[in-house]
Amino acid sequence: MPSHDTAVLVEDVHKSFGTVAALQGVSFSVPTGSILGILGPNGAGKTTTVKVLSTLIRPDKGRAVVSGHDVTEDPSAVRRSILMTGQYAALDDALTGRENLILFGRLMGLTKKAARARAHDLLVDFDLEDSADRAVRGYSGGMRRRIDIACGLVVRPDVVFLDEPTTGLDPRSRKAVWSLVDSLRTQGITTLLTTQYLEEADVLSDSIIVIDHGRVIAQGTADELKSTTGGNYCHIVPRDPADVPRAASALADLLPPNFAKSDLTADSISIPAADGPAVLAEALKRLDAAGIVLSDIGLRRPSLDDVFLSLTGQSSPAAAEADAV
Repeated sequence: MPSHDTAVLVEDVHKSFGTVAALQGVSFSVPTGSILGILGPNGAGKTTTVKVLSTLIRPDKGRAVVSGHDVTEDPSAVRRSILMTGQYAALDDALTGRENLILFGRLMGLTKKAARARAHDLLVDFDLEDSADRAVRGYSGGMRRRIDIACGLVVRPDVVFLDEPTTGLDPRSRKAVWSLVDSLRTQGITTLLTTQYLEEADVLSDSIIVIDHGRVIAQGTADELKSTTGGNYCHIVPRDPADVPRAASALADLLPPNFAKSDLTADSISIPAADGPAVLAEALKRLDAAGIVLSDIGLRRPSLDDVFLSLTGQSSPAAAEADAV
């Protein structure tokens, strides 16, 4: 049985659609009050996992427990314990923000007085007081996302599922939603976040799982996942791209043992930098002696994009989506 410290427990969950195996033994757990980022390429099994946990579909095999309730044996109790919001806000455009909140409160069993009081508190908490009595059809994308999440919090859930909550939002609105998601952690609410933006998972998540081909292929904190790609490195960009091979020769014994000419990019070179500043200083010394003029040099840490590419062999989901447009 999951402990009170575990809000979500998934054990060897399988799900197939015809001949397609969407989930093939997914297992993970989420501590109460934390944020779990769920990453993976399109079609990897992220949405299927969330649908199983929110009781929208039944697993073929395995066990999933949300807020102490088995998703197969007690789906009604699971649904009473969760909030699920997707990419598009489920609001009544003809109603104002306040009216939407009161409506949700009444649907959740609150009295008129209690629903109005809760609506007022949420409008304050979500910085929507000034637009509370405007029709939602006139809200910006970020405002719509905030009021949508607020509606789900009229009665406090134990677990929140956010499916790509900032898709299509401008950077300012995205940061506002990030602040909102972070506030859920402060309230002790457990959050499962699927996202196309790896920066988003990096900033918000206490831990991350990467799903590919229906399996969890990696899990840990952002820093733990980044460490799997080899740690810090020194990125060097000669002013003249034709100098990249000469730079590689000058830095030959600083390169990894398995380095090959095919690893060179068109305009830069990267070398491991476990010692950080010492490697940077040595690289500068050698490149200067070789007469190679640089346009950029610096120490870098692996990003979640690097991790994603290393684990799945694909560019980040958002980048892949942009390439497809």
